[in-house]
Amino acid sequence: MDEFKLFTTLRYDPALLVVPKQGFANLGWNQKPSPFYILDYHRDRMLQAATHWSWDAAVKLISGEAGLKRLEEYLNAAARSFSDAPHRVKVTLGRDGELAHEVAPITNMPSQNLFPSALPRPHGVDVQGDPVDHGEKAAIRGAEWQVLVDTKSTEGSEYTHFKTTERHVYNDARNRVELRPADMRDVLLVNAGNGQVMEASLTTPYFWRNGKWVTPPIPRSFVKGEGSGGNSGTSRRWALER
Repeated sequence: MDEFKLFTTLRYDPALLVVPKQGFANLGWNQKPSPFYILDYHRDRMLQAATHWSWDAAVKLISGEAGLKRLEEYLNAAARSFSDAPHRVKVTLGRDGELAHEVAPITNMPSQNLFPSALPRPHGVDVQGDPVDHGEKAAIRGAEWQVLVDTKSTEGSEYTHFKTTERHVYNDARNRVELRPADMRDVLLVNAGNGQVMEASLTTPYFWRNGKWVTPPIPRSFVKGEGSGGNSGTSRRWALER
């Protein structure tokens, strides 16, 4: 295997700068304000991976408040070349502590889909006696995607728990069901050891169970055979903590 890198993909969006004035609760990092969506969670996921592999230079670069500030400054410098439109920013971190990035434009997204007070129930589900009115801060239902199940199972490993550039298991799963980059489709990976859904190749799955949304279990640190074997995503963490 060639030397892999850690990576995380985050949203840059100038519209995030006005979110603190829009009445959303529990904004966390984006209360600052900041044009980078939940940047602290993205830093944390890379730091956990760097610590796991004992990449001392990478750990030193992004650890603590100073490390988060360095990452923010790096992205602020990169953003000077962006337009005012939202962008997807893929940040990579090498063993030697070197940061790099790639950018691509992305579509606008309603603020309530980034900081939802609730997720909409599945079509056709009616919960009797639910007193909660989440109003305009609940997520807006988007376009529907087709979800497929991989035809083969996948072995859970460090490379499925942490997000790295070693992604052959995801590429293989997508190839088996013939997914193309622009498709509004995704494929669910299934753990070879326990038969659980691990995650999807590009997205985080949630399932409606017993009147609420659940997501595949993932331990805080990597332990072979524990949990579903999938990746601990940033939006998943945001939802579970709230």
